[in-house]
Amino acid sequence: PKLQTSPTAGVKLKDANMSGPLSGYRIIDLTSMVSGPLATMILADQGAEVLKIENPKGGDYTRGVSSRNGGFSASFLNNNRNKKSIALNLKDASGVKLLLDLVKGADVFVQNFRPGVTDRIGVGEKAIRAIAPDIIYVSISGFGHTGPYAKKPVYDPLVQALSGLTSIQGGADNVRPRLVRTILPDKLTGFTAAQAITAALLARERNGVGQHVQLSMLDSVVSFLWASDMSSQTFVGHEIAQEKAQSFIDLIYETKDSYISVAVQSNKEWQGLTRALNKPEWLEDERFKTSALRHHNIDDRLRLTQEVLRGKTAAQWLELLEAEDVPCAPVLHRSEVISHPQMENEHPEAGRLRQARGAAVFSTTPPTQRYGAPLLGQHSVEELKKIGLDDNDLEQYIAEGIVAVPAGEPQS
Repeated sequence: PKLQTSPTAGVKLKDANMSGPLSGYRIIDLTSMVSGPLATMILADQGAEVLKIENPKGGDYTRGVSSRNGGFSASFLNNNRNKKSIALNLKDASGVKLLLDLVKGADVFVQNFRPGVTDRIGVGEKAIRAIAPDIIYVSISGFGHTGPYAKKPVYDPLVQALSGLTSIQGGADNVRPRLVRTILPDKLTGFTAAQAITAALLARERNGVGQHVQLSMLDSVVSFLWASDMSSQTFVGHEIAQEKAQSFIDLIYETKDSYISVAVQSNKEWQGLTRALNKPEWLEDERFKTSALRHHNIDDRLRLTQEVLRGKTAAQWLELLEAEDVPCAPVLHRSEVISHPQMENEHPEAGRLRQARGAAVFSTTPPTQRYGAPLLGQHSVEELKKIGLDDNDLEQYIAEGIVAVPAGEPQS
């Protein structure tokens, strides 16, 4: 995906009033960390108005993690652009009352507390639906909303472990399981939630009825894996007890100066590979004459390919492979990825930012970047005034710690 910049935090762009396919929808976002905030940022990037409700004492946990500049963490910036921040103390009944007032007229309510917490503090589905009967109420959890793990604390590595992902990453059941070196469950759940919310909004457009959408990190990962990694468990009564590795050799190859990836599936691609590598004899090798045989003899095939690829530089091989239409790509480090064509701009607190744009590009409703990630409580006054609070009310709530605004900003 192309890279782009995030605009000035909290500054609305002139052409942003009616942009994006979700323009006009309002989302109340109580989520924190990554899965929920990523989901709502996707929707915000596509035009939805997202009010991020945060604890006045520190806000979203990711505000405080490392890799920081100008008071912002990279993690917070990369999961919370295009949102407004309202800092409310939901442990106080007055804070809950303010939240319920904000819910009036909202289309979506998203939370990722442990099951049972929202009912306890007064913002469960029943309480929210009493204010907004047709709202889409979304609950994101770690292990699901029922079962023995439902109320356990959860982090990404635990979901990787329980879902079988670590075993798949290890390569076979009889070797050491390994974590994927990115928080895949968190991010995958974010994308799954964004799609589910959009589907629920579409259903409501057709039938006028809101609903409760529940999803978990565990379910998201298991569903993701099943498409390609659970064939041994698909046929009931014919399961394969021990998953064996197809090969412990991956598709990353060493060249004379760096690494490339080459992947061939079809007979046409295999023939192109033999021409690019100048190995016509492989076409007559009994081990490689069909796709099935090449799969069965995968270790021999990949080992021979690697031996040849050590003979030239990555650039030389990529030119030869591309000429034969063989799927290939250079292996880039993160520092190399960012040297590709990109746009940069300024964030008033965090400085110059480099961020990936939303993956989907819309031809008739192109979204614009309206806000950078907000300061904690940056929009508290603006949004609470919209629901009828006057300056005296706001000053009192701020003094009592029920509402927070950024340090140094006017309180009303």
